[in-house]
Amino acid sequence: MGTAFTGATSTQILRHTTAFTSEILSQSEQRRQIFSALRCKLLPSDQLALKPLNLAVETLENVNSTPNASTQSSSLRLAQKLLVSYPETTFSSFLLSLIYSLSNQTINSSLCLLQVFNLDPSFARAELAPTLFEELFLVHFLPVLQRFNEQRLMILSSLSENANHDADDYSICDVSVVVPCSKLLSKMSGDQALELKELERNYEEVLDENCRVFARYFKEVLENSDENRSINPPELVFKQTEKGQGSDYHEDENIKTKELGLKNGRYNPIWAERERSVEFSISSSSSSKSKSPPFVPQRVSVNILKKQNSRTLIASPGLISDSEMESLSEDNSASCCFSESDADVEENNREEALLENGNGPTRRQNQPVFADSSRSPHYLMADNGNPPGSGKHTPPKDFVCPITSHLFDDPVTLETGQTYERRAIQEWLDRGNSTCPITRQSLHSTQLPKVNYVLKRLIASWQEKNPGPVPHDQSDNHCDVETDHHEPMVKTVVPATSPNSVISQAAMDRTINELRQAITNLCMSEILKESEEAVLQIERFWQDMNLEPDILAMLSKPPVINGFVEILFNSVDLQVLKATFFLLCELGSRDETVIHTLTRVDSDVERIVALFKEGLEEAVVLIYLLRPSITGLVDMDVVESLLSVVKGRGEDSIKMCLKPKAASILLLRQILQSNEENVASTIIGTIVSSKVIENVVGSLEAEWAVERIAAVGILRRCIQQDGKCRNTVADKAQLAPVLENFMAASDADRFEIVYFLSELVKLNRRTFNEQILNIIRDEGAFSTMHALLVYLQTALQDQRPVVAGLLLQLDLLVEPRKMSIYREEAIDALISCLRNSEFPAAQIAAAETIVSFQGRFTTSGKPLARPFLLKHAGLEKNYRKLMRMEQLHNNPGDFEDISEEEKAADAWERKMAFVLVSHEFGLVFEALAEGLKSKSAELRSACFVAATWLVYMLGVIPDTGIRGAARVCLLKHFISTFKSSKDIEDRTLALLAFKSFIHDPEGLHDLTSYMKHILKGLRELRKSSQLAFEIMKLLSEEQDCSADLWNHKELAQVDSAENGEVLSIVSFKDKFFSGHTDGTIKVWAVKGCNIHLVQEIREHTKAVTSLYIIQSGERLYSGSLDKTARVWSISNELIHCVQVHDMKDQVHNLVAANSISCFIPQGAGVKVHAWSGQSKLLNQNKYIKCLALDQGRLYCGCHDNSIQELDLASGTLSSIQSGSRKLLGKAHPIHALQVHNGLIYSASTALDGVAVKIWSTTNHNMVGSLPTTSEVRCMTISSELIYLGCKGGIVEVWDQKKQTRIEILQTGTNCKVLCMTLDPNEEVLVTGTSDGRIQAWGWS
Repeated sequence: MGTAFTGATSTQILRHTTAFTSEILSQSEQRRQIFSALRCKLLPSDQLALKPLNLAVETLENVNSTPNASTQSSSLRLAQKLLVSYPETTFSSFLLSLIYSLSNQTINSSLCLLQVFNLDPSFARAELAPTLFEELFLVHFLPVLQRFNEQRLMILSSLSENANHDADDYSICDVSVVVPCSKLLSKMSGDQALELKELERNYEEVLDENCRVFARYFKEVLENSDENRSINPPELVFKQTEKGQGSDYHEDENIKTKELGLKNGRYNPIWAERERSVEFSISSSSSSKSKSPPFVPQRVSVNILKKQNSRTLIASPGLISDSEMESLSEDNSASCCFSESDADVEENNREEALLENGNGPTRRQNQPVFADSSRSPHYLMADNGNPPGSGKHTPPKDFVCPITSHLFDDPVTLETGQTYERRAIQEWLDRGNSTCPITRQSLHSTQLPKVNYVLKRLIASWQEKNPGPVPHDQSDNHCDVETDHHEPMVKTVVPATSPNSVISQAAMDRTINELRQAITNLCMSEILKESEEAVLQIERFWQDMNLEPDILAMLSKPPVINGFVEILFNSVDLQVLKATFFLLCELGSRDETVIHTLTRVDSDVERIVALFKEGLEEAVVLIYLLRPSITGLVDMDVVESLLSVVKGRGEDSIKMCLKPKAASILLLRQILQSNEENVASTIIGTIVSSKVIENVVGSLEAEWAVERIAAVGILRRCIQQDGKCRNTVADKAQLAPVLENFMAASDADRFEIVYFLSELVKLNRRTFNEQILNIIRDEGAFSTMHALLVYLQTALQDQRPVVAGLLLQLDLLVEPRKMSIYREEAIDALISCLRNSEFPAAQIAAAETIVSFQGRFTTSGKPLARPFLLKHAGLEKNYRKLMRMEQLHNNPGDFEDISEEEKAADAWERKMAFVLVSHEFGLVFEALAEGLKSKSAELRSACFVAATWLVYMLGVIPDTGIRGAARVCLLKHFISTFKSSKDIEDRTLALLAFKSFIHDPEGLHDLTSYMKHILKGLRELRKSSQLAFEIMKLLSEEQDCSADLWNHKELAQVDSAENGEVLSIVSFKDKFFSGHTDGTIKVWAVKGCNIHLVQEIREHTKAVTSLYIIQSGERLYSGSLDKTARVWSISNELIHCVQVHDMKDQVHNLVAANSISCFIPQGAGVKVHAWSGQSKLLNQNKYIKCLALDQGRLYCGCHDNSIQELDLASGTLSSIQSGSRKLLGKAHPIHALQVHNGLIYSASTALDGVAVKIWSTTNHNMVGSLPTTSEVRCMTISSELIYLGCKGGIVEVWDQKKQTRIEILQTGTNCKVLCMTLDPNEEVLVTGTSDGRIQAWGWS
């Protein structure tokens, strides 16, 4: 018994077993073959129990092909229950392993798989899982292999001595020779053949027993995965095959393991595929198959050994260099000739020589080669058993065809991985065979592949280094001359290489040997320091040497990659970790299998990500090479680390295949392409706020085009989300490298570039925009405009508006020419997209592009076309508010700079509008009209703004004769919007379009025909929009529409006769208040064609003679004949009295301010009453009939027809109109006074044919009159009209400007209209009469 060299961890066991089960589950054909083999192993007595196993197999196959997760889960549970209750066999354990794997129970799956090795180790290692056996088990059995190999060598050595064939010229201990079967097998005795057979039988039994021991050990390790107890590796099982060998084994172990390329007594799987020991190779006519792993003796029967000419004994060193072969030969010779201590000294001396000054031994020059040209090719190939230094070199086994036993001339590699001479394998297939001669696997195709040029070049290189007779396959040209085999002819062969090439090749060989040793240390050493030094040594080799395909293949093997991964898990040395990532990145960028190896185990990827988060920047390159999905990147939560790398200085200590910053930029772009907008939004916010965006801008100048494109994508997303960073990007970006990428980029990347540039020229300074446009047009190695024109022809429909928009802007950098192919194509593309309803996204993009052509933008890049048009339409308040929000005027700069920007913006706007409206005689208006009919609100809105802008610009640019075309296309749409839209801004924009049309006589006529449709809207907007007032004024001048403009209709009336006369009426917001002779105050609301009584309250004991409202304080003042004045709160729906003032006199008419009130008492004069209680009587010589208060001045209309102005502050009294004597004893008082817009309106009896006179408040001159003969009792004035309430129950409506009567409204009775008021919108007129009726009038 011996001790195993190393223990195993649960992670290592799971890695190997999981990889095996995953491979089996992914390959249905391989599963089918294994199931078939397992069924064949069942005994006839077990056939009845096969049904449950077949059922489990069927379930397994169905689960593998079923996408439904719930169905999979239930099926797996049933199959698991079935197999658990089944007796434990190889078949059932293997099935359970697969089912547990599908159920993600990796430990249970591994335990069942290991149980297969315990139950039937021979089948498991030879047929079921040979690769798993080599990787997991065989690495621990190397002492066993070494021992049996030693036994075999002793048998072969004795055979060679018996043959007595030039014993002094070579040593049989050198396994790197090809032994001719005619010399060895012909001399083998029956006892020797039996010895070999017995050796193999013992070897198989020992191997099986060790399999069982270690399968149980591995299971115990897995069951102790939490490592709560220590588990020591088991003892190896040895069986003595010859006396005296067991005691010497461990003493020779160090030398023997080094001879086989081992380190620390461990088997190195890296060289296992190529470094084979002596084995028997069966000719093509044989049907037997070798199943033994490397270093294992083959089964040889006595009958086979007697057929001496049908077998060849071959030994191969693989692809080992000549110097290494010589070293191995010398070591083997030394082991036979020297004592053990001498061998140790010799080996140590040789290793010290290799390490001294970093140089290895120089390669020996080729000696003259002994050859005999008369010998047959078979002999030339076989008779190479020369001692080292004799000058003859055996070709590596991989260079020799296993069928012909000659060097390859035309090698072809089959799908099974085996290589044959083309002529030989073709003959094999022509005989009707359809399997690989060695592996016996069925071939899917009998069509031979192309020549294996890599192998052919390696053979040629080997032949150059080893000149001499080369045993090619020359069966057609065999020499017929027979000579004595014991008298060779000596020939001197001149080397094909120069002395310098020989020296350089020797240095290369030494380096390769050192590399192999470093790889061995990396994978096999149990000392972390040795593995770390191996990584650094491999990294230095990579940096210093040219990459060769065989070196890349050597380093890309899964065991090597796993060795690097182990370093990532265990090392804390920063330099080692960086070197490891460098090597993995270099290998992964060249070999896809490396990436596949790294991604097979999730924990490996997680470790790489963890190291990156801990600050190891080089890891980001490997993460990029692993090509994680967008969802995977988001789940990794690496954004903060990526931004840190991008923001760093970028000083790379190791020159990698890809810079960490470049990899970070590429990964960031992938994450921003995520469908999770909240994730992308958060990342962009971080990029902008942390000023990482400046570093991203720097990537626009990167050497790698892909990085530049990725930076463009990131910046475009940043600009779209947070447009304020646009100025930063525009100020720092170098656009020339980006423009150079355009021609070679893919269509998707081209659009990304165009989209980015289009967003970049939406700056809030027009002059800066034009500077950027000039850079785009002029920089680059090719014509940007021509490239855009070509791209426009092939771009996708949704992309064309953006491309056309940029192309048109570049074309307009100079004054518009009469003809420009760029301009024509760009505008045609925009119009075509706008009219193509099959692509709604393209329609919206085209309309928004036209809106952006106005040329003014906010700091966030939003077009200012709509706010700017609203400013022109009179809604400056909204424009100023937007300007304050965007802080456009907060930048330092003098008035001259602002003026220059405005001039540049105006010039650009005129130029752009001119080319758009001039194209094909206003074709753009037709396209916009079609867009306004769309069902898409977004498209209608964009088309509406674009149409309004272009129509408005028709009044600014020179007349091109297309205003009529615009009116025909768009007037109806503007009318419809103005009539139906509830958005005041949309209605105002429609007014702006009307203004452009109305200056044209034909346009005014057309607009007049739509008077009925727009009149209501004009009345509603006339107070808030000066533009609406101007249009109404222009329309009122038209004789055809003047009468229609001011028509009224009665809305409703109510009878309040039970409360007496309606003495006063006022309005506030949407309510009306009326005062009655019985002391009642009523609150009304007009809704549609009805008047609703909201509240009725009676707190005055006598008639309420007057009501007055101070708008700012939301207070209603009422005066009454009961000598009180009351203050009412009217802010809520119902009113209530808050103050009562004793006025000491009857109140006949009341006006009020914040601190005082003025009223007409019972006698002469007017009383000024302070709310604090003091009263003062003024103008005692006059009897006052009515009052009006305006800006601290009290205007009094007297019974004697005089009008006086009283300055309340100074007490100054001035006369506006003198009084007149009574005629026939009848008085003619001033019944009503109104002050409006600096004018005083007085109403009285028409003594001279004029009842209403108009006076100036400044100089008291009469400036106008209304020639009515009616006796006016009350009066109210709107923005355009004067309403006169007259005796006889009529209301006259007069035009304020023209001073002409427009209409007469009849109340229906012969009463007096005592009071009236207008609502705040001047849309509803409410009157109160002497017979107690209240009527409401509105526009018809």
